[in-house]
Amino acid sequence: MEHIGILEGREKQVFEKKIGAELSDIACETSSLSGSVSQRACVFCGSRVVLYPVADAIHIVHGPIGCAAYTWDIRGAVSSGPELHRLSFSTDLQEMDVIYGGEKKLYLSLIELIEQYKPKAAFIYSTCIVGLIGDDIDAVCKKVAAETGIPVLPVHSEGFKGTKKDGYKAACFALMKLIGTGSTEGISKLSINILGEFNLAGEAWIIRKYYERMGIEVVSTLTGDGRIDAVKRAHGASLNVVQCSGSMTSLAKDMEEKYGIPYIRVSYFGIEDMSKSLYDVALHFPDHPEIMEAAKQVVSEEVKKLYPELQKFKKALTGKKAAIYVGGAFKTFSLIKALRSIGMSVVLAGSQTGNKDDYKRLKEMCDEGTVIVDDSNPVELSKFILEKEADLLIGGVKERPIAFKLGIGFCDHNHERKIPLAGFVGMYNFALEVYQSVMSPVWQFAPRKGGNR
Repeated sequence: MEHIGILEGREKQVFEKKIGAELSDIACETSSLSGSVSQRACVFCGSRVVLYPVADAIHIVHGPIGCAAYTWDIRGAVSSGPELHRLSFSTDLQEMDVIYGGEKKLYLSLIELIEQYKPKAAFIYSTCIVGLIGDDIDAVCKKVAAETGIPVLPVHSEGFKGTKKDGYKAACFALMKLIGTGSTEGISKLSINILGEFNLAGEAWIIRKYYERMGIEVVSTLTGDGRIDAVKRAHGASLNVVQCSGSMTSLAKDMEEKYGIPYIRVSYFGIEDMSKSLYDVALHFPDHPEIMEAAKQVVSEEVKKLYPELQKFKKALTGKKAAIYVGGAFKTFSLIKALRSIGMSVVLAGSQTGNKDDYKRLKEMCDEGTVIVDDSNPVELSKFILEKEADLLIGGVKERPIAFKLGIGFCDHNHERKIPLAGFVGMYNFALEVYQSVMSPVWQFAPRKGGNR
């Protein structure tokens, strides 16, 4: 693949599916190549985005003000009640704090904030500088918890410790300290927790209603529209349903080991995977066939409304090409299926946090000629998009400028978006956004670079 001009040292993280080509493993789950300008975020950001939607806790960033500013209100996660999560608190460490330590500053900040806002818990995020100067945030958290009577949880998320995925694990470790500390009284045997659903634009509410129509109780959503009391009693559920596998699989495994709760991986994007997520939950309760019947009824009703609308979009979009670069590979699987359902092919598929099994499945799913990438960067993404003549890029806020500079459509499928894309209604919203982006008349005034429209 020398003609693509990828950086030296990145060759093993790029694969192009060709007839007769050896299906070698893609290198993944490694630190980003120095100087590549990876699209990944740091460990701290990984933990922050997982815990951010817990709405009745305060979130304090122990470090320089820039870290707090970088992660201030970055998710489109909405709350049905308190909105403490939308406030950004920082200890704002300065030079003298670096020299003499910031523990006293952290302690005083916690006492003041807890007294003023009366939260159910507090999460304390350690940043790079805290890891370097050696502040003992565990001791501070323990002291404040004893004085205030609420859980004060350290999140060891120093940015230099690894990748964004390590931040997910740090967040899950903090959540495990809460799980199991609440009462499970009154929880139905027909119950689940939804893990890795962050209630972007209200998506958790949409999914919860589907399960409730099936007769399933949702004990806790981790962490969308999250509440500390619900997290505490999550160990009472019969099944964990993991939506964002990259961020929450470690928590599901820990809960299975400690509480014996099995888990399944699902996706709520697209007709096929949304339907399967309902059926898979129903299959977990074989002694209650009425749940499966209810699931079939939900799918039938929703698809009956949705399918005719999708055909209108498919007529215009058939033959168009899409490039996908998102955080978790599991989302990529669903997007490929969803795009095919409206007539589009995928010419580039990549993720920031995929593992070997994820990429093996991607190779099986993708068409000949598709480029598969792990932990890509702007230069690579631009080259692949130009070479494959993609009409649309699906990604996050950092990928948007790439699409617009190249003169192609863009669809935001990351955590900043304000439109629900999960569930059956989300599939309609997704198809509509793709259609409006790709078929917009604006492109006649902004010619695509590197190819013909």
